[in-house]
Amino acid sequence: MGECCQSCMARIPYATLIATLMCLLGVGIFCFTMYRGASLTVIMFDQVFHLRLIWIEAVQMIFVIIGAGMAALGFMILFVGFLATGSTRYKVYRAWRSRVGGRISCAVLMGITYLLNFVWSLILCFLVVVTFIYTMFWNMCSSVEHSQSCIDLTQFHFMFPPNTKLEDMKVCEKYEIKAFCKDGVENAEVMFILATLSTLLVILSLVHYLMCLSANYAHIRDHEKFQELQEIQNLNELEYSATSKDRF
Repeated sequence: MGECCQSCMARIPYATLIATLMCLLGVGIFCFTMYRGASLTVIMFDQVFHLRLIWIEAVQMIFVIIGAGMAALGFMILFVGFLATGSTRYKVYRAWRSRVGGRISCAVLMGITYLLNFVWSLILCFLVVVTFIYTMFWNMCSSVEHSQSCIDLTQFHFMFPPNTKLEDMKVCEKYEIKAFCKDGVENAEVMFILATLSTLLVILSLVHYLMCLSANYAHIRDHEKFQELQEIQNLNELEYSATSKDRF
């Protein structure tokens, strides 16, 4: 029983498993917080500025697709990790074609992971900018609470349609200030901060994946050399046994 458990434990790719858990956790938090943050932004622009951001719905669907795609990639890399770990590697990659297929699969997954790492880095830069803007909004809300003045958003004109009037970029009414500050900015900023931290977790998991895939590629390649040495050793043993029988 103990030997069976040890054999099963030796076949688990712990590094890839940890990277998969990090990836799933980060992507899950990212999708939830970005979906919620986008919803709060739509409600805020609708109630305060009377603008309908229809394109946000397409962005929310993209978040769902990103979550499903990253989960599928994580499970594929985990599957490759199981095949390249422990005694499973010696059974699966025994033939020449299987070793070539294993090396190609690792190389393709490394390329995809590298590209995704670049994409998530761009997402991180975007979220840093969004979080910074919402932090400025929150500081403006804090100053308005003490001065009882309007919130002037004319310096953020790039966020509004081109034909928006300057007076429409100012928030003066009490119910609008509440909808903008308490209901919109305060809750959305927390969501975007969590999304930024989850993006860092996803990037870290992708770097972890790259290291694991590189190690699996090297294991499969070295296993090919080990197979060749073992075949040479078997041939030498057969030749030695044959010459011993000829002597006697």
